[in-house]
Amino acid sequence: MVRHRKVVTIQTKHGNNVETRTRDSSSSVNSESSVASKTFKVLSVWKTLVGFICFLIAVYVGTLGYLETRVNTPFDDVKVVQESGLQLPDRYWGSYRPNVYFGMKTREPQSPVFGMMWYKMGITSQRDIRHWCDQGDNLPTYGWLRHDGVTFGEQLISDPPHTIVTSFVKTLGGEQGGHWTARVNITARNNRKTTMVLVWYGALDESLGASLDSRLWAEGGGLRGHTPQLRDFKLNFTLQQGKILHSAHSEAHAPGLQLLKETYYSLLRELKHKTFGRIPSIGPDEQRWEKDKGINFVPIQMIVETPFVLDVVYTTEDLPTPPLEGEEYTKVLEEKKKAFDAEFEKKFGLSEKGYPEEDIAIARAAMSNMVGGIGYFYGTGRVQSPYTREPVPYWRAALYTAVPSRSFFPRGFLWDEGFHGMLIGRWSPDIQMDIAAHWMDLINVEGWIPREQILGAEALARVPKEFVVQNNAAANPPMLLIQLARLVKLKPQLFHPDMPHRHTLKRMFTRLQAWYQWFQTTQKGSEPTSYRWRGREDDGLQLNPKSLSSGLDDYPRASHPSEIERHLDLRCWMYAAAESLATIARALNKDPSKFEATANQLADEDLLNELHWSPTTNTYADYGLHTDGVRLVRSKPKHPNEHPKMVRSVTAPPQPKLVTSAFGYISLFPMLLKVLRPESENLGKILESLDKPGLLWSPYGLRSLSKSSPLYMKRNTEHDPPYWRGQIWININYLALSSLKYYANAPGPHMDRARELHSRLKNNVVRNILSEYRRTGYLWEQYSGEDGRGSGCRPFNGWTALIPLIMAEEY
Repeated sequence: MVRHRKVVTIQTKHGNNVETRTRDSSSSVNSESSVASKTFKVLSVWKTLVGFICFLIAVYVGTLGYLETRVNTPFDDVKVVQESGLQLPDRYWGSYRPNVYFGMKTREPQSPVFGMMWYKMGITSQRDIRHWCDQGDNLPTYGWLRHDGVTFGEQLISDPPHTIVTSFVKTLGGEQGGHWTARVNITARNNRKTTMVLVWYGALDESLGASLDSRLWAEGGGLRGHTPQLRDFKLNFTLQQGKILHSAHSEAHAPGLQLLKETYYSLLRELKHKTFGRIPSIGPDEQRWEKDKGINFVPIQMIVETPFVLDVVYTTEDLPTPPLEGEEYTKVLEEKKKAFDAEFEKKFGLSEKGYPEEDIAIARAAMSNMVGGIGYFYGTGRVQSPYTREPVPYWRAALYTAVPSRSFFPRGFLWDEGFHGMLIGRWSPDIQMDIAAHWMDLINVEGWIPREQILGAEALARVPKEFVVQNNAAANPPMLLIQLARLVKLKPQLFHPDMPHRHTLKRMFTRLQAWYQWFQTTQKGSEPTSYRWRGREDDGLQLNPKSLSSGLDDYPRASHPSEIERHLDLRCWMYAAAESLATIARALNKDPSKFEATANQLADEDLLNELHWSPTTNTYADYGLHTDGVRLVRSKPKHPNEHPKMVRSVTAPPQPKLVTSAFGYISLFPMLLKVLRPESENLGKILESLDKPGLLWSPYGLRSLSKSSPLYMKRNTEHDPPYWRGQIWININYLALSSLKYYANAPGPHMDRARELHSRLKNNVVRNILSEYRRTGYLWEQYSGEDGRGSGCRPFNGWTALIPLIMAEEY
């Protein structure tokens, strides 16, 4: 606007000069000139104003468009993943479908998928068919006994009266990624003869669009197919033991991989059988013919008599070696099992440490379920930013990652993967670096990584709608960054110049810096060196609004979310992130000084105490607008037909203060992430309170929240039971054990106390996880602080599978 006024002034002065000059020669000319001059001035001003307004609108629209697209614009740098698909033949084929009881696929976006279903003869609904890992199936146990992540795996599934052992062995070679044999071994209790229905199928993933060059069909009792990558392939079924009493197949069209079981069920027709009378047998897909749909699903149904052993042999045209089957398969599988056991002992040394074979077998199963739970996903997530009115698609991407739970969380989670990597990196740094590289390629131009990855139709089908869209304000703890730094420290030889992993780490480095800087920019608090998790919302229904981005969900924070909050755990995570980046920078011969400076500042105990220490309770805590005077009450319905809701009632006004009443995991973070110096007086106070049974200590591990907390084991809403409000979580107990061992070996006044606590806590955690596995057949998401019983989802083969590292004291 100032520029406009100047223009007017200049034009006015120019007009006055003209008017003065012309007035001497002729008044009429002067008058006409004056009118013309004024008209010119007005038009000039309006043109300038309109032009400037148009310019502002263009800038606004352009800026808005730029901000809208940033959320789904990839980070502008060379991709970390340089080799994929057939470029990595040893990891090309695998059990990369952790969501099903048993399945095989390649690491291609449009890979054909193979898998199995089974059910008892008296099927009454599609619910009776076993296919997806489902807690509702109530199987006594299932999971991998051994799996090396690359060449073979062996799994036990208990579905009384049957026991099913599935296994596979890969044979590398050729141009199509090698070949493999899967074996299905079914026995009944007391080895008696029984019947059941086994289904083996092949399917095409058409979520990216149907391919004219990919097809499947049944032929000669087997399954045939062709894709551009695999070219011609076939699956042959070789019976090794037992009988196939009836077989049938169908060439069908499934609406998607998420509906294979439903499609199979729709193909069942009643058929007269000479032995069983009327049985449900699959027939032609009539709807496919009516709708002129292509074949993308070929199920092969077998009514089998136990004991039963079937080899499923996948082969291609260019076989350098004959396929494995029969006795040769049995021999190779046994050799691989022995080699696996030897390698496991070499890496974890549990036999050397005195553990009995029964305990070691559970540890082997835990580790096997971690690597056996690695999946390959491809698709597009849904994301949103403050600048997009509606959710928008992320770019199409691949993700090679472990999953927390095959039955409940069969997809990638960002902070979980950092803990997974602690174990996977110990077993196979190659696999872990591959996983980390895929995660780093999911970072956008802002430096943000969506914390939950829902890629592909099968993954999406398992997620409630309210959790599908990922918001770019939401963070997740940078555990993956910490894990990478840990690997650099443990295996420095892998990152020497000219080593492949060093080049991968170099490609990661700019992305890791961008991720770290995103935290520093978006998660800053209102006070210097303070931080605040974004995404807490007070809807009036929650007893204490959740902080999902922190990973600790319903752990009690300040009761009333506000911008003055200071989150202790995030401040400690940022210290650990700065330390980790400094470690990686030094390994790559880059300047670590700015990360060291931040780490030193965040390690300043005076600054930490000023923001988070309570001299009254001698504990660290969050800070914010808080009151303990909250409870859930039944609201009065506004309308006669309205169901009364449980809402939060505030009986005492909130005040700005430290949230000292919520003593629990958050309070331990300065110790958990080793922020405190070994000689710290406050470290001694944390250790002093750690093993008090009335607070966090239990015979089964550290509780997430003190028994003295007002919200201990309280529901957050009417339908939302406690989650991080007293239960024992193994990832945090792992961090506690890691820090206790660190302080036990660091010269200072607290060495002996830390050593004693480490020994007792380790024994409690190990004993309970092993005993619960023996009792229930599963690793669990969490454990009760009252009786140690497993709770939450099962199997939870994510961070609970850290048990081999805990047993080996490898943190």
